[in-house]
Parts: sequence; structure tokens; C-alpha cells
Amino acid sequence: MRKLLIVAAALLVLLGVLKHHQHSAVHPGPGVLAAEAPVQVNLDHGEQLQKGDTVLVTRAHFDITARVLSRKDYSWGEGSDLVPIDLALGWGRMSDSSVLAHIDISQSGRFYYWHVKEFPIPRREIETSSANMHMIPADAEVKRQLERVRTGQVIHLEGFLVDASRPGGWHWNTSMTRNDTGAGACELIYVESVDIAQDQ
Repeated sequence: MRKLLIVAAALLVLLGVLKHHQHSAVHPGPGVLAAEAPVQVNLDHGEQLQKGDTVLVTRAHFDITARVLSRKDYSWGEGSDLVPIDLALGWGRMSDSSVLAHIDISQSGRFYYWHVKEFPIPRREIETSSANMHMIPADAEVKRQLERVRTGQVIHLEGFLVDASRPGGWHWNTSMTRNDTGAGACELIYVESVDIAQDQ
């Protein structure tokens, strides 16, 4: 029995090491890596998609190439089955290592936080060139691709901004603009494809 416990503990440690390596950050050199802002095409008549007991209503087609500033996995709590991963993404000068070196970035409780001692670029540029985005994988393969994503990489995502609802009144709505901040400012993305453009 003791041997089994030792083997199980060793396996848990090994899995932890492998997961840490899988998600360890990459460190690209200076320069803008994702120059363009996300492309959003609003839909006049959204379609309904079913994801388990959740109804998703598409609000806009969404196409983004951005640098991963941070990632946060959620395996428990309300909504974790629908949105297992949040990615804080940056574009324009918020994809430049020489800028990001002056910005402390973290994620917690479905929010993305940043802090500076001195602004390397204007505050409003930070706010409008980065966002915390909630990932809804369209299928198991997309989920596997999202699980490979590492901080510092440049990724390309395509899918839809969606509003989500469940019986009983639960709902989770997407932001429809990159100009907002605070509660309700995160994008809820039904991700149909993931491409890791820079896999270092």
C-alpha cells in the first residue's frame, strides 16, 4: 500500500512538472508581434448554438491575432465547464516585449490586471490594445489546441462573440467593443480555430 502511495505521489509530481513545462512562458525579443487590432463583423441576426445545457447566441464574427500576455485555467466554479481557459491578449504595442517589460500582468477571478510604475505607453492605449478573453472551445480538438497556448506566443483565433444563457436565468454576455474596461468588458468567444503563429 505504501509503495502504491509513493508511486501515485511521484506521478502527481511528474504531471505537475509536465504541465508547468507545457505552460511555461516564451520570451520573444523586442518589436511589435501582432500589429493589427481584432477584426469584428457584427451580425444582424445571430444564430443559436447549443453547448451542453447552455444556449449561445452569436453576436459577431471575431478574428484576432494577438500576443498572449497571460493565461488562466479554470477547472471548478460556475462557468468552468463552458469556459475552461481565459487568455489576456495584446496587440499593437501591447505585443512588444520592450513595452511589456514595464507592465506587471496577472489574472484572477475572470479578470485581467495590469500595473505600472511609469507608463511606457499611454494608459488608454494599454486599455484599448489588450483584453481578457474567455475561451469557449467549439470541440475537443480546439480545446486541445488552447491547452497548448503559452504566455508570450502569438496566436490567431477565429470564431464568434457570443452571449450565453442557461435555464433558471443564468447568463454571461460578451463585450462588443475593445474600448470598455472593468466588469463586463471581457469578450466571450466561441473558438472554432486556433493557430499558434509563434511557437518558441
